[in-house]
Amino acid sequence: MKKVDGHIHTPFCPHGSSDSFHQYIEKAISLQYTHLTFTEHAPLPAGFKDTTPDGDSGMALDDVPLYFDAIEELKETYRGQITILSGLEVDYIEGFENETTDFLNRWGSRLDDSILSVHFLHHKNEWDCLDFSPDVFLRMIDRYGSVDAVYAHYYQTVLKSIDADLGAFKPNRIGHITLVKKFQKIHPASKPFTEEIHRILKAVAEKGLELDYNGAGVIKPHCGESYPPEDVIKYARSLDIKTVYGSDAHSAAGIDQGRHEMEL
Repeated sequence: MKKVDGHIHTPFCPHGSSDSFHQYIEKAISLQYTHLTFTEHAPLPAGFKDTTPDGDSGMALDDVPLYFDAIEELKETYRGQITILSGLEVDYIEGFENETTDFLNRWGSRLDDSILSVHFLHHKNEWDCLDFSPDVFLRMIDRYGSVDAVYAHYYQTVLKSIDADLGAFKPNRIGHITLVKKFQKIHPASKPFTEEIHRILKAVAEKGLELDYNGAGVIKPHCGESYPPEDVIKYARSLDIKTVYGSDAHSAAGIDQGRHEMEL
């Protein structure tokens, strides 16, 4: 039986752990996984300034060929034990579509699989990494005017990412579409945004894309549910959208996280 983790980070992640590829893979094998996609954070697009304190949201551009070469070696090392795919988690950053397309055109031929995610939002000449910390999210609430306004802008941006023309190598899976709920226990929205989420899912279905069913939110103390939660997954599947479990592991210990509470 196929058992997949389609969203895994690596030692190339500048904000992750130093765990080796082998540690991730051996942990996955011990849990009877049959397929893994490594999806390291791609370098942010040329000309975009990372707003996180350490500027460490994506891997260094110079590391990209080393990353792909490392995964190619691992495919051979573990052939017959587990299937390993080369992937990236690519940020959709509104206004930088051309730069993102240029990057994908350069490296897309080396991708087996990939994810398109929204982490950064733009408002009143300010960029924020919305999932960085509760303090950053609170600052966003103050600037946007309400929690609901942040949520609305996030979902609008996710929809734009689905509709964006990023060329022939645009990622085929949309990442953690409810990431905005990471701090929902301390910064709750006043409504579920069902209409906005259904609009996103219909766009995913129309374009034949997949959905990242992400376990990281289950273990986040201020979230407590998968990205997206079960009701959204049920609606996605009613539209025949393929959902792919992703641990979003940033360490070997993170492999399989959240899975026991998800509908797989």
